[in-house]
Amino acid sequence: MATTEPQIAIGILNGYPRASRDSFDRSGVGHPHDLFKDFLGRYLPRAAVEVCFVADRDQPLPAETALRSYSGFIWTGSDLTIYDRADRRVARQIALAQAIFASGVPMFGSCWGVQMAAVAAGGEVAQNPKGREWGIARDITLTADGRRSPLMAGKPERFDGFIMHLDEVTRLPAGARLLAVNAHTRVQALEVRQGAGVFWATQYHPEYNLDEMGRLIAARAGPLVAEGFFDVEKDVQGYAEQMMTLHREPRTDGLRAALGVDETILDPVLREQELRNWIDHLVLPRSG
Repeated sequence: MATTEPQIAIGILNGYPRASRDSFDRSGVGHPHDLFKDFLGRYLPRAAVEVCFVADRDQPLPAETALRSYSGFIWTGSDLTIYDRADRRVARQIALAQAIFASGVPMFGSCWGVQMAAVAAGGEVAQNPKGREWGIARDITLTADGRRSPLMAGKPERFDGFIMHLDEVTRLPAGARLLAVNAHTRVQALEVRQGAGVFWATQYHPEYNLDEMGRLIAARAGPLVAEGFFDVEKDVQGYAEQMMTLHREPRTDGLRAALGVDETILDPVLREQELRNWIDHLVLPRSG
């Protein structure tokens, strides 16, 4: 674990609009910026962490002249639609990502983050014709580039990851390398280089755990029933409670088998490896 790093500044860019964050509070769902803050508090305890709610049009974005004072930026998920360019909450985030690319400050992102990495560099995102991928993304597989990528150093060639999304990257931008795929979503992990900047991103969520994903699934009970994954919302709640119980009691073999969960989900060292790699390979060298 990194314990002697110099003081560094990390900006966490929360892409959820205020109404969605308020819904999280009412539903007892953890905020994604807090999940990243928890990781940084454990791995970079001396880092200065600042959260910016970049979907809120009344909140100023970091000024372009100040971007280089940061050691890195992390993009959270979002429930906005990135290909809706008429939505100014989306357009301002894409412009910010382009400015960070130009600054040379490294970025990391999950879910909305991988879509932002692609779109801000000229790629495309669309609704996934296979529908929602939720809960646990199965059999994420490293590509040849992924097996060589420092982002994926320490990951097994096949693994599972937490996930909740409807859209997917459909066209890679110039300067992109596809690092991981699975049967549901072709782009599960990506590196994008543009100008002086580099963006490492995953469609899945290395920042989540079983408890937080269980809470998110419970809050999405309505859509999960409407989309045919469950018959009634009570079944969704039961599934979510199994996840949260297994988080508290990770050696429960019956729950592990029922949920199809292996060590790539349960072991935080394996689950969070991409975050540590981003810090070690891109953030700390920049902080010198």
